[in-house]
Amino acid sequence: MAKAADHSPRLWALLAREAWARARRTLRSGPAYRWRYMGRTPERVLIAPPDLRLPDAQIAIEIYHGRFALAGRIIETGGNSPFGMDHPPLPWRRSLNSFRWLRHMREAGTELAAANARALVSDWITTNSGRLAGVAWEPDVTARRIIAWLQHSTVVLQGAELPFYRSFLRSLSFQIRYLRSIAGEMPENEERLRARIAIAFAALSLPTAPTALRTATRNLARELDRQILADGGHISRSPLAILELLADLLPLRQTYANQAEAPPQALMGAIDRMLPALRFFRHQDGNLARFNGMGATIPDRIVAILRHDDAAGQPLLHAPHSGFERLCLGETTVIADTGRAPPFDASGAAHAGCLSFEMSSQRRLFVVNAGVDNRGPADFLTVARATAAHSTACINDTSSCGFLTGTRPVELLGRRITSGPQIVESRRIDERGMQGFVAHHDGYVPAFGLVHERMLILADEGATLVGRDRFYTPDGDQPRYHGDHVAVRFHIHPGVEILRDDHDRIALSTGGSEAWIFSCAEAKPVIEESIYFAGLSGPRRNMQIVLSFDASETDVVRWRFKRMAIGNA
Repeated sequence: MAKAADHSPRLWALLAREAWARARRTLRSGPAYRWRYMGRTPERVLIAPPDLRLPDAQIAIEIYHGRFALAGRIIETGGNSPFGMDHPPLPWRRSLNSFRWLRHMREAGTELAAANARALVSDWITTNSGRLAGVAWEPDVTARRIIAWLQHSTVVLQGAELPFYRSFLRSLSFQIRYLRSIAGEMPENEERLRARIAIAFAALSLPTAPTALRTATRNLARELDRQILADGGHISRSPLAILELLADLLPLRQTYANQAEAPPQALMGAIDRMLPALRFFRHQDGNLARFNGMGATIPDRIVAILRHDDAAGQPLLHAPHSGFERLCLGETTVIADTGRAPPFDASGAAHAGCLSFEMSSQRRLFVVNAGVDNRGPADFLTVARATAAHSTACINDTSSCGFLTGTRPVELLGRRITSGPQIVESRRIDERGMQGFVAHHDGYVPAFGLVHERMLILADEGATLVGRDRFYTPDGDQPRYHGDHVAVRFHIHPGVEILRDDHDRIALSTGGSEAWIFSCAEAKPVIEESIYFAGLSGPRRNMQIVLSFDASETDVVRWRFKRMAIGNA
């Protein structure tokens, strides 16, 4: 479970800051400000930026028949406007108003699809032009919609008559001015960066003054420098953020080139760092490791992004700024979290998974974290972010990070992280025929006075993963008091069969040519049920191996995964 809410003066200051920011955004959305977003309507769209997200012409047919499959929910409109539906789920409404689904109409390539796209855009303009309120005008939704309207303006405007053409451009320019006004009030996270990306797209794609492009470029560069780390990770420490941002940044780079404009060096440098970072989080089977909000992966999406990586080299093994380690020998890959929680503003999807790891071999996942089901109930997200949902050690069933609680604080800020490890140190081990690291964190020191240290060593050309978990006081002494129950968990992928033999060893098999044998001398491995949230079809039942003991009696456990040929297992 998560720690209790932190009602420290710092938290109250953050709540006050967010309340004030929301008040300013509300003011900018009111009648007194609305006139500021009026202005000259551009005559045309100069260029439609490319879209790297995967399209599906069949979805365009479904939308034409009034079936909108968005954010994991299918809602039939019955011939009515989707923008006037009574109380559909919030994620569905955000996805609808973001208009990313326009790419499916473009893929269909028919006059019918273009007419349907035009009708839906016209419907949105009619429904949402009255006042700047609701989901449709949330800053992050507005940024996504501006990008989508620009990218797919060709299909929306195909065969359009002049009144709609003018209405579309008038609404688009209004939205751009609105977003430009409130972008600086957004929290410093991925959505603020996307707002800067949208404004840069607009300055390139529409006839604007040179000063507007210079300002948009300068603000974009500043935000990239703030949010993209030196090793290519994002400040949220989320693989998903890297994937989603690259899907916008790569087309933006191309749009600068198409318009014969020099892209900012911050954009070029960020892309050059982020592409190897995306490879860093990629497993043998093409999936991204399940850390900090990462759920199910569609490998084709990653391939579409990595196609733009000219270097196409081997992934980095060490990401010190993001706080991750990668071990890779033979056909085995291990990816581990060795970093602190992200900054408060960027922690809305972050997990309490310090020192957790995942392991894949021969294009199959074996040890995983639970991941997230971004389309499921909010309770699932809460459980998936807890330490117990990760392949690491959990003390007294308590998470190593504290999450914001309380109805009003969560409404204002979301379930961001309020406390967690302050000292996380990692030392890389690279010796002949062996890769590994030793890392420790102090997330359990305030509550239980214990430091967790983990060592992972991958050896024997990837056939052996040796681990050691150690618990000690901040002074380096052994734990002395009782009530410090530890559970070291290894969540097993649902596609893996798990069996125990007569010697307390556990075999993991996928039905292929190999099996992995787990053993531990200091604690008896127990097989328990778990939930894997990151399935493509939703949460799935899976199993986990658990080592249970009291740190005051057993301060060190040593365990091993050993790969065996099926005939020898």
